[in-house]
Amino acid sequence: QVQLVESGGGLVQAGGSLRLPCVASGRTFSNYTMGWFRQAPGKAREFVAAFDWSGSSPYYAGSAKGRFTISRDNAKNTVYLQMNSPKPEDTAVYFCAARQMSSAPENWGYWGQGTQVTVSS
Repeated sequence: QVQLVESGGGLVQAGGSLRLPCVASGRTFSNYTMGWFRQAPGKAREFVAAFDWSGSSPYYAGSAKGRFTISRDNAKNTVYLQMNSPKPEDTAVYFCAARQMSSAPENWGYWGQGTQVTVSS
């Protein structure tokens, strides 16, 4: 059974930095796409960043490009979201997600519980 556990959320000042880890377990993830999403109060969940564990280049939402970096540590089965220069509008619950690479792009079948990130101005 796939388990995704996020941590690292909290309060950060605008212009600072924060790194969110997501520990993945229960599968071999070499055929999975791993991603980060977020949901702000009163808004729909939105895509932030993702990559194929097999090694393709990561891809980002426009709001994240140039400020956020998604990466992984194979030995720890952990996916990271490095948030640099966050803005108050980045305040949201951040979710780690996984889907099989063979599944439809919108079919993210596995989700973590989320971690709250609050950016103060």
